[in-house]
Parts: sequence; structure tokens; C-alpha cells
Amino acid sequence: MNSAEPSRILVFAGGLVGAAGVALSAAAAHRGGAFTGTAASFLLMHAPVFLAVGLIGANRCLRIASLVLLVGLVLFAGDLLARDFLGSRLFPMSAPIGGTLLIVGWLGIAISALARPRS
Repeated sequence: MNSAEPSRILVFAGGLVGAAGVALSAAAAHRGGAFTGTAASFLLMHAPVFLAVGLIGANRCLRIASLVLLVGLVLFAGDLLARDFLGSRLFPMSAPIGGTLLIVGWLGIAISALARPRS
């Protein structure tokens, strides 16, 4: 993929993450669940990142960092939702692993700003 091309996968992910965030915000408001509300907030705050990176056609480092962010978000939010809806965790350490990947993804995004564009 050319670095100037939009990433359909990230735009798709941004749309799904945003929709899930809105739906889960409604679920948290109507049925309660602190974990659901937290997961919804995380989804809504990260959705624009995937849209932006996907639409601008970013460099490889930024795309990889965004995918790491997406995996971290799925693990972190997924674990919180499993706690509220299933009464158990996704798997041991899924939220901490997801949270760590979120941090790594954000640091990767910051580092991508320092990457020199190829000519």
C-alpha cells in the first residue's frame, strides 16, 4: 500500500468502534454497568484516531501503531464488557495487556511523527 493511500481497514475499524461506543453508551445509561460505560468512553475517544489515520493515508509506522492501538482497544474494552455482560474476564491479564498495547500504540503514533518520509 502506498503511504498516500487511505486505509480502508482503519476507516472501517473507526466506523465500527464509533458505532459500538455509541451503542454501549446507551446500554450503560439504560442498564448500568461501570465497566460498560468505561469501555464506551474508550471506544468513542479512539474512533476518530482510526478514521484520521485511515483517511490521510499515513506512513507505515503510523499505520502499524494504529493497528496496535486497535488490538489493545479490543482487548481492553472486550475484557471490561465481558465483566459486565458475562460476569467474568475475557482471559487472565486481558485488560492489562490491552492497556499496555494502547500505551504502546499511542507511543508509536508519537514516534511516527519523527519518521522521515521516504523519497
